[in-house]
Amino acid sequence: MPLSPEFSRWEFPPASSADDHGLVAVGADLQPGTLLRAYKAGMFPMPLGRTDKLGWWSPDPRAIIPLDALRVTRSLRRSLRRYRITADVAFAEVVEACRNIERPHGWISSAVRDAYIRLHRLGWAHSVEAWSEEGELVGGLYGVSVGGLFAGESMFHIDRDASKVALVSLVGRLAYGGVQRLLDVQWATEHLRSLGAIEIDRSEYLKHLELALRQSPAPWPR
Repeated sequence: MPLSPEFSRWEFPPASSADDHGLVAVGADLQPGTLLRAYKAGMFPMPLGRTDKLGWWSPDPRAIIPLDALRVTRSLRRSLRRYRITADVAFAEVVEACRNIERPHGWISSAVRDAYIRLHRLGWAHSVEAWSEEGELVGGLYGVSVGGLFAGESMFHIDRDASKVALVSLVGRLAYGGVQRLLDVQWATEHLRSLGAIEIDRSEYLKHLELALRQSPAPWPR
């Protein structure tokens, strides 16, 4: 069972009050209690551009991947046999790889990295890792698990399809037991759409979230 964090002193406006860009609020902190309060309310943190200011976001529309709609191509099925998959074995390394990978809109600062590592140590954040035959970490993803919600934060790959294979493993874990869980991927990208991501209205997302929070979490290593 995850450990309960210290109570957050911050109160967030409702997600429905977001501006046209999906920004709900600016400020607060990245303590575990604050992060969990935000996810339960339909928000997630991301710095404002290249500044140190912390934004709390609830985009409309919101991207999710329905667990029964993940697209697994023939080539991806072949890739499933190429990698060894683990969970929560190298959380910090996965976050660091997501942080360091060269991408035009990188947002994972050292403060963000440290915040999710703290959340992981309490049992609320998890990773899925893909390893090569040589034992090298070549792909993975991480996110936050609250009840039946898994909020995907970031993913990376070094070898072909490695992050996709990690996602296939994650979806299988979330679908375990036939529980109605929710895989939130925040904003839709072409990459995520190719894997089955769809966009839904914020109001619909919040209804899905309310139901998901009542469900049991997916099984993760103890």
